[in-house]
Amino acid sequence: MTDPGGGLEQLIAKLGISFADESLLWQAATHSSYSNEHADQSDNERLEFLGDAVLGAVVSDMLWRRYPDCHEGQLTRFKAILVQEQGLLPIATHLELGEYLRLGRGEEQTGGREKPSVLSDAVEAVVAAIYLDRGFAAASRVIESWYAERIDIVSQHEQHTDYKTKLQEWAQSEFKQTPSYLIVATDGPAHAREYTAEVHLGTRRLGTGHGRSKKLAEQAAARVAFVDRTQHDSDVAAT
Repeated sequence: MTDPGGGLEQLIAKLGISFADESLLWQAATHSSYSNEHADQSDNERLEFLGDAVLGAVVSDMLWRRYPDCHEGQLTRFKAILVQEQGLLPIATHLELGEYLRLGRGEEQTGGREKPSVLSDAVEAVVAAIYLDRGFAAASRVIESWYAERIDIVSQHEQHTDYKTKLQEWAQSEFKQTPSYLIVATDGPAHAREYTAEVHLGTRRLGTGHGRSKKLAEQAAARVAFVDRTQHDSDVAAT
């Protein structure tokens, strides 16, 4: 473990940039539990807020350029896969960020250096530190280097998720019925067809989706229906 009182040279080297004000990076590594014990040290929570926005903007731009045929809903799902907690953990691991965290005694004793929530928040804070010290262009370059090889993971994730099966299992379990699908529109030239599908359960329309093939459109409709209905069930159960 790196001495919290030591330097950040190794972390800066992994980031591939230099800092004019290293105190920003130290703040990014400072958990609230540490600042609670050291009144003169600011924690990284404000940096997390800013870093989340910068990270989201850069990843959104990358996805928009990488997947020109995807709809807003697909891009939103792809972004979530990359910037949510589990999507940030590989970055924290690559940077060995846990080694540099400044934690309070209690957080240290409970394994804070390996907690996904702590690590993902620290990644966002590091992004903010880069942005404040070097500007948006530098932050973009660092973020793009993190995701250059991972950007295609999202499409692979989507392709391997069989929402039609998931929806059918849910419908059979809840209503003893099987969903049906209907192609309701076909648009675009012959070489770039786009299909619109609806999924129904009895007389109810559960969802609508679009795709470059009928199967993809049906999968998209099933995904909308499955996410909406299971989310509704969760909300009802929570009330």
